Amino acid sequence: MSPKKKESSEASFEESLKRLEKIVEKLESGDVPLESAIQLYEEGVGLSKVCAEKLGRVELTLKRLEKDLEGNSSILDDETEQ
Repeated sequence: MSPKKKESSEASFEESLKRLEKIVEKLESGDVPLESAIQLYEEGVGLSKVCAEKLGRVELTLKRLEKDLEGNSSILDDETEQ
């Protein structure tokens, strides 16, 4: 695994999102040489995938959590999900 890829997959969602926002700002400014723009774009795509995967895992966890009438949380098995 490349250092950049390992670094981005271990970063928190918030850190990855902030880096992605900075990349978008740089690219939108138009003041980036072509080679740098390509590298930034590639990094941004990777960060986007990392963020999407993290959000997907959180969404799945939230879907599996259920609160009963007393306010106790429990995790539903995949078999009991609807």
